[in-house]
Amino acid sequence: MKNYVEHIEAVEKENYDRYVKSVTPTTSMPKNMLNAFLVGGMICLIGQIINNAVMNFGVDKVVAAGWTNVVLIGLTVLLTGLNIYPKIGKYGGAGALVPITGFANSVVAPALEYKVEGQVFGIGCKIFTIAGPVILYGIFSSWCLGILYWITQTL
Repeated sequence: MKNYVEHIEAVEKENYDRYVKSVTPTTSMPKNMLNAFLVGGMICLIGQIINNAVMNFGVDKVVAAGWTNVVLIGLTVLLTGLNIYPKIGKYGGAGALVPITGFANSVVAPALEYKVEGQVFGIGCKIFTIAGPVILYGIFSSWCLGILYWITQTL
């Protein structure tokens, strides 16, 4: 009886392993790295084109950088709303997480997903589910580094 149970368990494990292998997508790391490089590079190229275009209007470098960020965030919000940026993110992986566009997408996507639950309990409560920890730890670490800087400058 014990051998029969062990045999059944082995067959079930083998069937399960075969099932998992059949439904698990195969990935190619070099291909994923190339896609991330191309998508991230394209986002940065678009940002540089925007920056150069703004500077061609006679705007100084600092103001042009601000306008570049505003335009990139606006484009990301628009593309996320049109369900295009998630497709770019799926194709480009980490390359689509270029800081300003990835952060904008992480704020807008939950807002769109939970808008059916209402303005307060949907959008208001869920908008920072992904971006919230980034904001929290970014501010906290900046505060800690600021204190360290102040202490070292005081001494």
